[in-house]
Amino acid sequence: MRVLIIGAGTGGLCLAHGLKKAGVDVALFERDRTPRSMLIGYRVGISPDGSRALHSCLPPDVFAEFVRTTARPPKHIVMRTEKYGELLVGEVDTDRDASRSEKSVSRIAMRTALLGGLDDVVRFDKTFTRFAQNDDGTVTAFFDDGTSETGDVLVGADGAQSRVRRQYLPDAKVVDTGITSIAGKLPLTEENAKLLPPLADGGITLLFGTRGEFVIIHVMRFDGTGVEDDYIMWGYAASHDKFPDMKDMSQSELKQVVLNLTPKFHPHLRKLFALATPETVFQIRVRTSERLRPWQPSNVTMIGDSVHLMTPGRGIGANTALRDAELLCRKLTEGEDAVRAIGEYEREMIEYGFQAVESSREMMNGSSLVHKPVIGRVAAVFQRTFLRVTNAVPVLKRRMLAEDAAERDHVSSDHEVVHAR
Repeated sequence: MRVLIIGAGTGGLCLAHGLKKAGVDVALFERDRTPRSMLIGYRVGISPDGSRALHSCLPPDVFAEFVRTTARPPKHIVMRTEKYGELLVGEVDTDRDASRSEKSVSRIAMRTALLGGLDDVVRFDKTFTRFAQNDDGTVTAFFDDGTSETGDVLVGADGAQSRVRRQYLPDAKVVDTGITSIAGKLPLTEENAKLLPPLADGGITLLFGTRGEFVIIHVMRFDGTGVEDDYIMWGYAASHDKFPDMKDMSQSELKQVVLNLTPKFHPHLRKLFALATPETVFQIRVRTSERLRPWQPSNVTMIGDSVHLMTPGRGIGANTALRDAELLCRKLTEGEDAVRAIGEYEREMIEYGFQAVESSREMMNGSSLVHKPVIGRVAAVFQRTFLRVTNAVPVLKRRMLAEDAAERDHVSSDHEVVHAR
């Protein structure tokens, strides 16, 4: 069996490793010209789900290198008001076993690690244009340089703007959530660390405003591994109507937009916004997939954002892509009939994938009450009261944190792709 993968993102690389490890002939095609093209070094949170999928698919040396590149894992999650007032503080379960623990990693570092051992598999500067399913049961991928490749299976791992999805499932919809986000990075210096909310250094911090807006802060410490310089990352999100037209704005102007929208936020938080290195600042209109009905399986399938794009609201997009990769790898390597294996994969993936989509959208939905002009303030007060009460009642807090952890923990630990003999 020969498998063609379109896209060298997190899911595509994990799948390529798993298939190669099992002795499958695999080729991965990436439109970027080089391994570091078009990458911004922001944090990716790897859940126990994601760790188990990576441990299953990656050879031991590559998994060890991936673990080495990670930053300190979060020990707690903290929710606060925009003025640093405490709403809820919860502990994050920490597991010393790297194969099933929570991790923080830079996108650049993760991609670099996952490219290890795939020199004979990954081909850069290959922009996919279309595919053709052939009468003999094979599938051919075509590229904009005039070349083509034929295999037995084609996997779209080409992200939110997936060309594989557009051709294969033309009715699949990706919709606007009504939320805009602006994010930035700044160096983690001793002075900048003093601006952070309590417990932010060593945890994940969410701050909620009174008009539905929220801020997330991540502190990335690499403990002198040389992987990357330590940094603070922040992201500000609110409904579209809060923002001016930003179409032609520079990165410095985008930073000023955040400052203009947050005059009553804690002055230290505003200073963190102001200190962001301009070239790291970017904005996105957050989009998400709509649930798909099952389709007839064939020798073409998809993983990750190419099939179930989700908001970053719960931090499970990359982990769901890794879960897809592990599951598809397992199905393809356990069975002899590729189409039947893909059908089994898709039945499971559609269910858990779109549950994750819907759960993530709840966190970033511009139609939610908290974003409305008047009722939104009432909803914000209710939200804060709920979080404070939950924080004060141990049984409620344990239940809430357990439900959140359950969103991120699904992959069975009893499977591991084995090396081909």
